[in-house]
Amino acid sequence: FSCLYKLPLHNDFLYIYTCLGALDGTYIRVYVPEVSKPRFRTRICEIVTNVLGACSRDMLFTFVFLGWEGSASDSRVLRDALSRPTELKVPTDKH
Repeated sequence: FSCLYKLPLHNDFLYIYTCLGALDGTYIRVYVPEVSKPRFRTRICEIVTNVLGACSRDMLFTFVFLGWEGSASDSRVLRDALSRPTELKVPTDKH
């Protein structure tokens, strides 16, 4: 196998074969017009934009998707990224 990692999990080991990388989201604080602030406000009242990023096993960014308002859920941002024809591609035969 080209990729084998041992991760401790309750004194057992979980083996992950053919891993591709990682996918995660974060917030970045932004300044928006007063009229747009409700859409960009998070549950803790910060004005932010959502950023979704994917990186390869060697920690290089392979995809960055930004622009969604802070009030949007992670699943909504991911669903939008996957729906765009030239954007994020996830192989179906890998984990």
